[in-house]
Amino acid sequence: MKTRSFASWPCTVARTVDILGDAWSVLILREAFYGLRRFDEFVVSLSIPRNTLTARLNALIEHGLVRKVQYQSEPVRHEYELTESGRDFFPVMVAMKTWGDKWTAHAEPLPIILRHNICGHELHATVVCDECGREVRLDDTTPHAGPGFPQRLLDNPAIAARLHHTAAQATDHPAAPDTP
Repeated sequence: MKTRSFASWPCTVARTVDILGDAWSVLILREAFYGLRRFDEFVVSLSIPRNTLTARLNALIEHGLVRKVQYQSEPVRHEYELTESGRDFFPVMVAMKTWGDKWTAHAEPLPIILRHNICGHELHATVVCDECGREVRLDDTTPHAGPGFPQRLLDNPAIAARLHHTAAQATDHPAAPDTP
């Protein structure tokens, strides 16, 4: 179980890890992307303990990635369907699969291939700039403090340098004030 919350960190990656940093949660989403919707389907497919599945589904519901929908009234039964937020996680899952195919398959045949229905080709994730359309690599990027980054952290010279934040930027785009 998680021992520390990252929900209030000034980093959306940390906040995402706070919600989805558990392996079961990511695997439940994977199965939902592959079409599973019912509790017992998740139990069988993942060999996940029922209490663990209940806890993870409740967390995914709480964070708005999945919604619980009744499909039967006698007895009451529910399905779990992806919300818009949950469906928006799909590119992240494809990126994880692409990385895993390259670095964990060890030259073995791939267990799952995603086919792009539009063109019929095998799908691999690539990050592209939404402005110029070019593929983006780590060396092509520079992190900068955004307007929501706490000023008290930017006052630390090491953090300011890591985020390439200067005093001139502070006047152009002031960081968020510290709030309790």
